[in-house]
Amino acid sequence: MDFVEKTGKTVDEAVTAALIELGVSSDQVNIEIVDEGTKGILGLFSKEAKVRVSLKSSDQGETVEKEIEEEVAKELEPIQSEIDSFSEGSDQADEPVGDRNPEAIDKACEFLTNVLEAMGIQSHVKAEYSDDNILNVDIEGDGMGVIIGKRGNTLDSLQYLTTLVVNKGSESHVRVKLDTENYRERRQQTLESLAINLAKKVKKTGKRVILEPMNPYERRIIHSTLQSDPMIETHSEGEEPYRKVVISLKRKGGR
Repeated sequence: MDFVEKTGKTVDEAVTAALIELGVSSDQVNIEIVDEGTKGILGLFSKEAKVRVSLKSSDQGETVEKEIEEEVAKELEPIQSEIDSFSEGSDQADEPVGDRNPEAIDKACEFLTNVLEAMGIQSHVKAEYSDDNILNVDIEGDGMGVIIGKRGNTLDSLQYLTTLVVNKGSESHVRVKLDTENYRERRQQTLESLAINLAKKVKKTGKRVILEPMNPYERRIIHSTLQSDPMIETHSEGEEPYRKVVISLKRKGGR
């Protein structure tokens, strides 16, 4: 799918919905405002905004990057189910506390550097521990879209493999967070905005909304964003990797 058309109460709401469906961030698309919509008079005769969002063409050979991404996905396919379940555990479970192993920094950087070189990608890998003992690993370089993959799938896979490498033969457990071009934060902001806008829609219409399939980590963002809303409840349906979040009005007296 190269483009989508979406409507929303505002242009931003429509764009956010399109970004989620395409699985990309705003810097990777062209946005055409088909109709800015109108608020109407005293809330009457309002008209939704409409946008057409299309993917930008790659400046460095889209075909080559696509072939690399497909090759990586093919190599990781045998363990993809393990990656999906590992990503962040269950939808709403608390994350385990990680340990701080100094050797993990060198292991992570060496492993990823070798993998990326084998993929023909020139990059720089750096890693450091956060205050809560998460090993944050960041990849810098050109053409990082192939590292992210569709909806972050390749990035999640590399994070899983890096976690295996740094914890091999160790009694402690190091939690790894792999990122590039600040993708994780941008994706989180997009999902949070989508969750809030869809919750408003559910309150207005009284009808539940089913989101597109997401990995456990992204489903947790939706759940967390809406957990304090007294009128909204969320749960997940389906089996991996097609499990989806459902947003609905909270039933009187609880579930």
